Amino acid sequence: MVNINIPGFKELNIKYLVSDLNGTLTSKGVLKDTTAELLNKVAENMKIFIVTADTYGKAGDVCQNFKAELAILKTGKEKEEKASLVRKLGCHNTAALGNGANDELMLEKGALGIAVMGEEGCSSRALLKADIVVKDIDDALKMLLDPDIIKAALRT
Repeated sequence: MVNINIPGFKELNIKYLVSDLNGTLTSKGVLKDTTAELLNKVAENMKIFIVTADTYGKAGDVCQNFKAELAILKTGKEKEEKASLVRKLGCHNTAALGNGANDELMLEKGALGIAVMGEEGCSSRALLKADIVVKDIDDALKMLLDPDIIKAALRT
C-alpha cells in the first residue's frame, strides 16, 4: 500500500492500481522495457489490474512481462466496465491510469486519477477527469514509487 497525506487535497491509501493498456502503458501495442521494470516495482506495493479492449490483440503477450491481472473487455461498454472495477476494488483506495475517452470514469472514480499523454495522445474527456497529467507512462509509475512527487503536484 502507498500512503500519502496531501495538504489541502486528501489522504491517499492506495492498495490497487487499475490501468488501461493501449495508449497508456503501451504505444501501438508495444511496452517499453523501462515500463515493465517500473510496473514490477509498483506491484511490490499494490495490486495491479490491466483493463483493455485489446485493440492490437497483444494484451496477453504484453502483460506476461509484469505482475498484474489482465481483464480483456468485450461488451462494448468499456467505460462502464473500467469504472465498475474501480468501484468493486474501492474507489477510496484505487489509483487509475488512462488516456482514452473510455478511461474518463475510472479516472474520476479512483482516489487518484493520472492521465497519460503518451505517443498516442490523450482524450480531452480523460484529461478533464484526472487529478494529474503526465507526458509519459514511466513518469506516472515513478510518481507511484515516490509519493512526494504526487504530494508536490496536488497540495494546495
